[in-house]
Amino acid sequence: MELASSDLAALGAAELVRVSAAIPRAAPRTFALLTACLVFPLSFAVLAHSLFTHPVLLRVQSANPSSGGGGGGHAPQWLRLFAYQFLYLIVLFTFSLLSTAAAVFTVASLYAAKPASISSSLAALPPILPRLLRTFLWVSLLMLAYHLAFALAVLLLIVAFIPNGMSESDPPPLSFVLFLVLVVFVFLGIHVYISALWHLASVVSVLEPLCGLAAMAKSRQLLQGRAGTAATLVVSYFAVCGVTSLLFRAAVVKGRGEEGSFGLGLPGRVLVGSVLVCVLVCVNLLGLLVQSVFYYACKAFHNQQIDRSALYEHLGGYLGEYVPLKSNIQMENL
Repeated sequence: MELASSDLAALGAAELVRVSAAIPRAAPRTFALLTACLVFPLSFAVLAHSLFTHPVLLRVQSANPSSGGGGGGHAPQWLRLFAYQFLYLIVLFTFSLLSTAAAVFTVASLYAAKPASISSSLAALPPILPRLLRTFLWVSLLMLAYHLAFALAVLLLIVAFIPNGMSESDPPPLSFVLFLVLVVFVFLGIHVYISALWHLASVVSVLEPLCGLAAMAKSRQLLQGRAGTAATLVVSYFAVCGVTSLLFRAAVVKGRGEEGSFGLGLPGRVLVGSVLVCVLVCVNLLGLLVQSVFYYACKAFHNQQIDRSALYEHLGGYLGEYVPLKSNIQMENL
């Protein structure tokens, strides 16, 4: 498959996915081990954490506060719920950074004709992770400001359009509903843009001597003219992950005869759960590969040539080695 810079610049969302899906064939053993060690734990944690939190939530909701001894049992259940959520966030955060760093490094190694192996990818993680962490913290602050702005916008709508003497049974004014829908759509678009900015900034943090605010500024520059493609990729990824999570909750978490569940027995729940975990593993791996290829497509779109010799040396710097590239290897190796 020959891909010149002009071809990369012209790739749409579907073509980016197709090219990314073919990358593991260049180093199947490396990507198989990377998936088993990093992507699988990440995907399993995303789906399986509800298996632990859902029973706790049911016990909290079923407890009757008006009963004599019901209130005393709330505190242990809430503590258990917070403990599960805290551990889940730690696992999610850790494996998200690890899998991102390893996938971007491996794809870049193939692009620069550098030998790709799971050992070299894992060995490069210690110097890469602080850079990714710094970028993630700045994106987290941006997300926090985004959520505060959204909450403030909704609060202002309530103050402006909801009368003070309005009862809870009265329907909200039509003007309030229309403005609320408009605000939700605007902030959803902002959320998608921030997500695209974050994923591209993560690749920049690995492949360029930039991190934090500088990586975000570079990512914003690369997204110019490619925001539509980025939005399509992000929305598609969120949609597939959301549908997979909903199916897992309906068929596996609520598969014990609860109302609204599929009513599967234990073997059926295990089978469906395994299939859905495998689906999410494939989606997450493909998403990591797409964000790497999208970086090269954005560079080509802005006529920013990638010096493979410099990239080779940059990747070698993570491993404590600097070996210049002798030949100019093209993208068709992917």
